[in-house]
Amino acid sequence: MAISFISDLHLDKSRPHINKYFIEYLNHLDNSVTDLYILGDLFEYWVGDDDPMDGLGEVRSAITDLGKKINIWYMHGNRDFLVSKSICKDLKINLLDDPTVIDIGNVKILLLHGDTLCTDDNEYQNFRSMVRSSAWQKEMLSKSLEERLAIANNLREKSIEANRLKGEDIMDVNNTEVMNIIETYKPNVIIHGHTHRPNIHRHNEVIRYVLGDWYNNFFILTYDNDKFYINKGILK
Repeated sequence: MAISFISDLHLDKSRPHINKYFIEYLNHLDNSVTDLYILGDLFEYWVGDDDPMDGLGEVRSAITDLGKKINIWYMHGNRDFLVSKSICKDLKINLLDDPTVIDIGNVKILLLHGDTLCTDDNEYQNFRSMVRSSAWQKEMLSKSLEERLAIANNLREKSIEANRLKGEDIMDVNNTEVMNIIETYKPNVIIHGHTHRPNIHRHNEVIRYVLGDWYNNFFILTYDNDKFYINKGILK
């Protein structure tokens, strides 16, 4: 039995080669993998249940087909937090809370998207609080599809520009916040994405795996035979 973890694919029609690679990954997943965890930002954006998934029809089919064979677990990211339970049901995937704790044998694993750890970025945290509120989401979903797509595109452009002006450290995790969640959940392992800075960190006895994005490279973390393995490579 093997379990794999991925995040930050940011799939959309503008990068068809990434979509194709992901489809190939799903279609040829090793038979030993029983569970696949997607820790946020599977899609570049999501504007509601009527989102046409423009250019992602084959991706949708591949996810649904695999979801009939293994357990696929999905956690909201900062780009696709409007994916609903209904859409997850259609895609044959299971929606996870952020954070979520899973136990695999004697290993207690804390799963997060990772953006809640970046507490030095006050501007982003304020924005996150706003868009995760039920009031904002209700107002957003009341708009037409065209309006929502335009808003999503505008927010994405503003995010790119804002991040360009921020220091690298501001957009990374805050170590004090990491220690706080360790004290709260007492995990053996933490796994998250969001920062696009793949690495392995040790916090005393706790190991923190940071998953990579799927832009120029792919990054897959797998737990098998009581060990973690990293599979990464270049996306052509």
